[in-house]
Amino acid sequence: MPALGTLSAGGAAAGVAGLLRLRRGPALASPLSAAARAGAVHDAGQLVWGRQLRPALVLPAGLLPLQASKRLTLRPPAASAEPAGEAKSPGLLEKYPAITTGFFFFMWYFLNVIFNILNKKIYNYFPYPYFVSVIHLLVGVVYCLLSWAVGLPKRAPINATLLKLLFPVALCHALGHVTSNVSFATVAVSFAHTIKALEPFFNAAATQFVLGQTVPLSLWLSLAPVVLGVSMASLTELSFSWKGFINAMISNISFTYRSIYSKKAMTDMDSTNVYAYISIIALVVCIPPALIIEGPQLMQYGLNDAIAKVGMTKFVSDLFLVGLFYHLYNQIATNTLERVAPLTHAVGNVLKRVFVIGFSIIIFGNKITTQTGIGTCVAIAGVAIYSYIKAKIEEEKRAKAT
Repeated sequence: MPALGTLSAGGAAAGVAGLLRLRRGPALASPLSAAARAGAVHDAGQLVWGRQLRPALVLPAGLLPLQASKRLTLRPPAASAEPAGEAKSPGLLEKYPAITTGFFFFMWYFLNVIFNILNKKIYNYFPYPYFVSVIHLLVGVVYCLLSWAVGLPKRAPINATLLKLLFPVALCHALGHVTSNVSFATVAVSFAHTIKALEPFFNAAATQFVLGQTVPLSLWLSLAPVVLGVSMASLTELSFSWKGFINAMISNISFTYRSIYSKKAMTDMDSTNVYAYISIIALVVCIPPALIIEGPQLMQYGLNDAIAKVGMTKFVSDLFLVGLFYHLYNQIATNTLERVAPLTHAVGNVLKRVFVIGFSIIIFGNKITTQTGIGTCVAIAGVAIYSYIKAKIEEEKRAKAT
């Protein structure tokens, strides 16, 4: 779905997590062997939800089709049949691509900050995270369906096999999204995001002990300040509650398993369509627990209390906007990754969390102790170091593969 007209990521990872767009390449002259396909998948690297759904397929030079090779051949200017006078001068955005990239980063940060602030404001007068989580996904699904209806993008076909592959991903996405919102509704936004900074630790643990892949010592060492910082912040956090802490941790684990299942669910479908299908499945998964856990309270007094506090118009508009911002910031995160290197995106994602924590403290006037502030800074610094080292390792893997 194109963002802001041409828009093609939260959590999740938990979260959900968590999308890099991949287009189908030209047909190969001969089919790839099973070993070649397996090798391409194995060297893919770890998925980062909301920003990369599946790895690019690296083809040996000998397997590239002849026509593709010819198209890549550059002709000297003298051989060009087009007169020099008819050549079109590049536009401003083509001449200065950094302007477009900067715009994507700005919108990514802006939409994420607005989402987190509006989401918390809703919870202050309507503390029903299961219902609000359903609204987040529902608005995104409606957006996807409308985009499909107008052909932006064209809907990719899906079958039972693809549904079986995507269902575990969507299930983890739904669980991580709901538990993240339970945490956001229970504790301060700044503290919830500090806890969610532990997600890389769970990713590394799952990679080492679940997937059986060796995690370099440098990555483990970079996670030490993350664990230390979150521990420091938790001990003196004024808004601390076990409910908020445990749900944030569950969201971290859920988004970690979402990444694992996403690796097994690689398809040739573009990331926008995959994200749409995952959102639809996650919505279906989230509706029953919302009705069971919060349905009776909502019908008795929850909805009426919220309307009495802020009015019907504001209540409905707040729910619609928070769902729209949730969907758009995840899509913008995908677009941003497509424009920059993984290392740049990783650093940008860390800075995004800093912006969210900082603005939430300013907007809501959250009082934090000195130890909590130091612990938050230490945790964010650890995530930055981890992201930098991991991105460098992935770049080295790709360089060796080519």
